[in-house]
Amino acid sequence: MSVVLIIEDSPTDAHVYRKALEASGHRVLHAPNADVGVPMADMENPDVILMDIVMPGMNGFQATRQLNKQPSTRHIPIIMLSTKSQETDRIWALRQGAADYLVKPVPKPVLLDAVKAALVAA
Repeated sequence: MSVVLIIEDSPTDAHVYRKALEASGHRVLHAPNADVGVPMADMENPDVILMDIVMPGMNGFQATRQLNKQPSTRHIPIIMLSTKSQETDRIWALRQGAADYLVKPVPKPVLLDAVKAALVAA
């Protein structure tokens, strides 16, 4: 069973992701923002992180850069989730160290496939 950390400020989105992931056998942790999520990732060492981009305080790009700089968390694949659908946003996310970039709303099969691919690649 893998552990997935969701860093997402929308309770509705976090609930939808949690429900899909738990139904597929994953253990799910949730942080309401990156300021909580970054230290949680360091402490909990999840197998995958789902990272929202637009959040109060530290945004998802900043958090991804920080996690990729820390030796204790740089191995964790990060899947960025955003309503931004421009190719430049996807490219920027990948340059920050994201393993994947999904556009919200994310269909359940797409989310589960991305998590599975990140686990296999890790």
